[in-house]
Amino acid sequence: MPELEIEGLQDNSDDEDDEDDESEDSEEARLSLILLVLLIKNRKIFSDEIEPKLKYERLANDLSSILSKDAASCIAVHPKFLALGTHWGMIHILDHIGNNIRDKEIMAHTTTVNQISIDQNGDYMASCSDDGRVIITGLYATENNQVVSFDRPVKAISLDPMYYMSNSGRQYVTGDDKLILNERSGFLGRHKMTVLHQGEGPIRNIKWGGKFIAWANNNGVKVYDMSTKTKITKIDKDHDMRPELCVCQLVWRDAKTLLIGWGDKVKICVVKEQNKSELKDSMPLRYVEITAMFTTDFYVCGIAPLATNLVVLSYDKPDEKQEGGRFTANRPHLQILEPHMKHFEEISNDALSIRGFEEYRCNDYHLECIAEENLYFIVSPKDVVVARLRDQDDHITWLMEHDRYEEAMAAASEHSKELKTHSYAAIGKAYLNYLLEGGYYDDAGHLCVKILGKKKDSWEEEIYKFAKIHQLKAIAPYIPRSEPRLERAIYEMVLNEFLISDCERFYQLVKEWPPELYDNESIINAILGRLDREKKPELLLQSLGQLYAHQKAYDKALDIYLRLKHEDVFQLIHTHLLYDKISDKIIQLMDLDQDTTVKMLLDNNDTVPISKVVQQLGKSQRYLYVYLDSLVQRDLQGTQQYHGQLVKLYAEFDRPKLLPFLRRSEFYPLQSAWEECEARDYVKEQVFLLGRMGNLTQALKLIMERLQDVEHAIQFCMEQADQELWGNLVDYAMDKPNFITALLRNVGAHIDPIIVISRIQKGMEIPGLRDSLVKILQDYNLQLSLRDGCRKILVSDSFNLMDRLVRTQKRGVFVDGSQLCPVCNQRLTVNDLRYASNITVFHCRHAFHEDCLPSYVTHCPICNSMKKKSAGQRPVRLI
Repeated sequence: MPELEIEGLQDNSDDEDDEDDESEDSEEARLSLILLVLLIKNRKIFSDEIEPKLKYERLANDLSSILSKDAASCIAVHPKFLALGTHWGMIHILDHIGNNIRDKEIMAHTTTVNQISIDQNGDYMASCSDDGRVIITGLYATENNQVVSFDRPVKAISLDPMYYMSNSGRQYVTGDDKLILNERSGFLGRHKMTVLHQGEGPIRNIKWGGKFIAWANNNGVKVYDMSTKTKITKIDKDHDMRPELCVCQLVWRDAKTLLIGWGDKVKICVVKEQNKSELKDSMPLRYVEITAMFTTDFYVCGIAPLATNLVVLSYDKPDEKQEGGRFTANRPHLQILEPHMKHFEEISNDALSIRGFEEYRCNDYHLECIAEENLYFIVSPKDVVVARLRDQDDHITWLMEHDRYEEAMAAASEHSKELKTHSYAAIGKAYLNYLLEGGYYDDAGHLCVKILGKKKDSWEEEIYKFAKIHQLKAIAPYIPRSEPRLERAIYEMVLNEFLISDCERFYQLVKEWPPELYDNESIINAILGRLDREKKPELLLQSLGQLYAHQKAYDKALDIYLRLKHEDVFQLIHTHLLYDKISDKIIQLMDLDQDTTVKMLLDNNDTVPISKVVQQLGKSQRYLYVYLDSLVQRDLQGTQQYHGQLVKLYAEFDRPKLLPFLRRSEFYPLQSAWEECEARDYVKEQVFLLGRMGNLTQALKLIMERLQDVEHAIQFCMEQADQELWGNLVDYAMDKPNFITALLRNVGAHIDPIIVISRIQKGMEIPGLRDSLVKILQDYNLQLSLRDGCRKILVSDSFNLMDRLVRTQKRGVFVDGSQLCPVCNQRLTVNDLRYASNITVFHCRHAFHEDCLPSYVTHCPICNSMKKKSAGQRPVRLI
């Protein structure tokens, strides 16, 4: 950022004693000025923070020598060349960078060239001068050259844009105190002059666009329609500046839009068609409408179009200083304005460094443009500067100069085909250097991915830069591992850097990077060399285990992971299928994560046999239980040999699973299982086992005496379905009122309630006896009701089915009149009753003449032959 220097702002603390009489206002002003300077510096309020719209170049080459001897008076521009008029009357034909075009220097006039005009094709050029001569010069042919002498200075001239065409009439207009149309007419092409306007003073500017001619005199601007040969408008002068001090500037933006800049006024005028319904005989067919008009705070030296905006060459209003009696002017400005109806908005404003600007006045400057190329030529007596719209290269240069590299890269990516001096890669490298110099190392590392792509040499070059400033950690996450694959030395350099400075990141890289990128053995040796010096070697050991795995030294890797009790051991085993190497390490794995270990063992019991696992885990009954429990959940039948062990393990570690297991399995020794449960006083389990062993009485006794659970006892008797056992239950319950109540409520379907009631001792108080008796009666009545309902349903169904059978058999059977008897092959029915005979129709719908069937036939012969006999298929005789 440039430093802002303000003259006169100095520290005068040493002279404070000499300035005690300074006023408070002066002190406040000084402090305000200091504050302003600091504000500007801190907030970067500088004009160069806004990107300029135009770029400038001073034309040199042959033009420099021309202007060193002469002074420019006017210029005309064309996409092919420039025509520069001088005060010595010369016209120089130059290319767009200031070089003379050979044999195109014209000694045209004896004094100042006032105006030059070029036709649309660039074939002809016209000039006028104060010497009173008008010269038409063909740049490629001379047959149409002409020199016309007037008896007075000619200030303005304009060629018909179509002058180069042979049928154009070779027209042009000149301006002195008259506007004269010059043309060739007649068979011999004689020169003809027609006065189009006169009587309003000198004409100082003429512009011919399409079929319209615009000119300016002392009273204003007028427009002439060549197609109708009529003047169509007059725009009055609306300021009091003398015309010779500030000439009216005229430019046709297109065939119907005229731009006017005169003094401090700007107008945009559009030629429009009259409404034919309102057109009167005396009115022209067209008129001019001013669509925008505004006043500026400067004088207009030149005006040109830029799309819908205006480019204006401006000259400060008399801010002129007389220093020692000498005139001094300010710099001219080139501004881009956005016009509105009555005002404008300034888009850009550039002060121009024109040679000798201090001595020039408004009329010393000229502005001409090549609109289709957005080229603007600013002319002063000793200088020609060309302005052009900034292209993408200029835009990117400006962004880079202001450290806006990300925007520059985005622009380069979007407009890559338009760039000539910049490239995405070059911008990226400049940005990378900027980030490194500024200490933005992480951002620089991330940027490498974008700009280096698959360029191996570029990656290695930049990585060495990071290494040189000890910032490999910033680029390490982005170093490519393939496409491109860098030299091994690069990866080893990064790993060694992290081995020394950041063990955690070193371990991450060892895990992430493919082992073929670097020499595993050298890295292992480096780790071994640092292990003894590390106070907390866990990460180094993990890294070492990973490297051993890369070398397929799986035993060493397993030992390290188990030593560290690191969960990555399971991933190691799974990735490299090391199941055959863990049979002697099962307890260590269970110590680390028993659930994962058990799942791994179960999934791979073909590699790690169950017998080996059980043998290993025999040293830890808890782990053995966890393993066998999971195993039996997966495969009950295939683990029969271990069910006896499981009974003991469930009894010790998980009693709630014991009884369900005893019920499910049949592959454990009952006696030893009962002894285990008896030793642990597991009554419910003993009851089940005694029942399975056949000792039902003893089992029922345990329920009644130890559990005292009559519901359990009743359920047990139901399961065994043994009447003797029910008798034992009743015998045991007779002296226990609560048990009697439970029996009365629940055993109605299994034993006769009368037996229980008859055996109740007289005088015994039975809780809930009445309710129990009521329930027994209700259950009995319900049973009777159900039996009666079922009987009625059966009877009703029998009658309904019989009725349906009768109705079906009584239903008629349709016999088609064309149907034939299968025996005699004659029609079954005839119209003549004399020949009619009885017909026998079976329920299968086969029909026969009665005479064609033997008398003993009771079933359809056709269906009989096909063995499709149906019950009740009796013949129906039709008379």
